[in-house]
Amino acid sequence: MSKVMPLISKNCGQIRPTSVEDYVKAGGYAALKKALGMKPLEIIEEIKKARLMGRGGAGYPAGAKWQQMYEIEHTPKYIVCNADEGEPGTFKDKLLLEQDPLKVIEGMTIAGYVFNSHDGYIYIRGEYAAIQKLFQEAIDNAVQAGYLGDNILGSKYSFHLHVMTGAGAYVCGENSAMLNSIEGKAGRPRVKPPHLAEVGLFQKPTLVNNVESFANVPVILDIGAEKYLSIGTAESGGTKLVCLSGHVAKPGVYEVQFGVTLRDIIFDEEIGGGMSGHRKLKFYHLGGQSGPCGFLPQLDTEYCYKALRANGLSVGSGAVVVLDESVCVIDYLKCVTEFFIHESCGKCTPCREGNKQLYLILDKFSQGTATQDDYRQLERLSNLLAKVSFCGLGQAAATALNTCLKNLRAEFDAHLSGQCPAGVCFTNQETESGE
Repeated sequence: MSKVMPLISKNCGQIRPTSVEDYVKAGGYAALKKALGMKPLEIIEEIKKARLMGRGGAGYPAGAKWQQMYEIEHTPKYIVCNADEGEPGTFKDKLLLEQDPLKVIEGMTIAGYVFNSHDGYIYIRGEYAAIQKLFQEAIDNAVQAGYLGDNILGSKYSFHLHVMTGAGAYVCGENSAMLNSIEGKAGRPRVKPPHLAEVGLFQKPTLVNNVESFANVPVILDIGAEKYLSIGTAESGGTKLVCLSGHVAKPGVYEVQFGVTLRDIIFDEEIGGGMSGHRKLKFYHLGGQSGPCGFLPQLDTEYCYKALRANGLSVGSGAVVVLDESVCVIDYLKCVTEFFIHESCGKCTPCREGNKQLYLILDKFSQGTATQDDYRQLERLSNLLAKVSFCGLGQAAATALNTCLKNLRAEFDAHLSGQCPAGVCFTNQETESGE
């Protein structure tokens, strides 16, 4: 049985991305027509029954988020799509934005109808400049065809979409920092509570979902919540777009059913196809730089929110970066830490300074000058970042480090005596004899 199931990605590469005619012929906008004949709470109930978990990284139940937003009485309400795909190793939203933008637009339009919102915003990362133009073209075509704008499909409902962009700040992937950026403020996270559903964009109630989350909404309404749930697992409905990269034979974006294993994703011929070259798998990094690293004993874990969480792993953004035996774990963690040093907004001291200190200690390991006290410092600092950093960026910055300390401790120990199992460190150092 095939482990790949094109559900939300079935149109990708099959239709002209901005063509409303092609999209409708492929079954597009059937869900919107259906939604306009339903009551808002009926739509929310379908999302809840489908067990759609937020696809942006946190994995919060989308139906619960929609219910909470619906119960807030203040108006106007805004719909915002987070398309600031800055997580390294993650490029699945790019697939949808480039090849099926109208599905994302349809999902946002349905959400707008549920909350009687008249304005929606999609925040597309600055590096996706060409996609911004393409998405705007798709919006314009949808308006011209009557599926967006004033009096959609002859109804009394009107919804307008606006494309916004940032300047390449990773922290704007955090929802409140993104809203600040849309408002023209510095992209730094807000204090919560109040939550964005209560005080969001322009201080009004705001629903924020990810690109992939919105793309799932038309599918759920089209095929029904029960069928959607049956495709996945009891806890995780539907499918997931997975981004494979690194030392894998077939890198790319694959849409898999929840319930396949990590071994399937990396080694199945239909998906990753195993390792590139002749080296063996050493570890893999899940969900982007802010996610945990996984190891050989965890390969048979089912890819779903509950099973991964039970094994100390996570779905996160859907990234799976595969690393072979040529990679030094210390060297890799230095790269991860450098990323967080560069992307920290600087608002809080633990993240701004803590990541720099983590890097200095890791560098001591790579130089062979680390001591047992440095172990204690690594653990103390990583726990400190997780507990007292202001936002999710700092809180997750040491996640990869913590999982590697737990599972690859022997490699850290080897570096204490100047030995790098991967042969990456110490190669340029002089020997004691000066040769």
